[in-house]
Amino acid sequence: MQRNLIIYVHGKGGAAEEAKHYQKLFPNSDVIGFDYHSQTPWDAKIEFPKLFDYHSNGYSSITLIANSIGAFFAMNSLSEKDISKALFISPIVDMEKLIIDMMMWSNVNEKELQSKKLIPTEFGETLSWDYLCYIRNNPINWHIPTYILYGGKDNLTDRVTITEFADKAGAELTIMENGEHWFHTDEQMKFLDNWVCNIL
Repeated sequence: MQRNLIIYVHGKGGAAEEAKHYQKLFPNSDVIGFDYHSQTPWDAKIEFPKLFDYHSNGYSSITLIANSIGAFFAMNSLSEKDISKALFISPIVDMEKLIIDMMMWSNVNEKELQSKKLIPTEFGETLSWDYLCYIRNNPINWHIPTYILYGGKDNLTDRVTITEFADKAGAELTIMENGEHWFHTDEQMKFLDNWVCNIL
């Protein structure tokens, strides 16, 4: 008998328990959430493959659902794993551009960041020179069959960036014009659920 596993990877501030939302959408599959602790892509590179191997043993088909920075961590760490398909919700697909945008929002230039290494921002993020260097030295190489849900009002990733990534990765891009980076309203969640069901 074929056993199917759905792995959910939450975004910043999320939790593995969010995976319960997807149980009703995948009644014939086991659904688990990564209870991860990584805060950087280099930590995820170590932690995520271990979590994947631990949970995926014995399954014949694995679907990955990942949100925001969780999708970014997954793309950096799981690209060589046997994943049937990936569903990304508001994925961070160009972290270098996002960091540079945040530097611009904070009036920080590269020379200053290189000198100080870490610079806190007024919007709660800490700019990191090591993080920026890692991103530049470890570009994403993702070729797993992928579906992307993007909100037209996403404030972290612009439409050009998500479209270019989808084209490069051969991913199917769906845009909810009233969607935001965080899908959370009743309307947005209904759209998300219908999107998932249409992929099945």
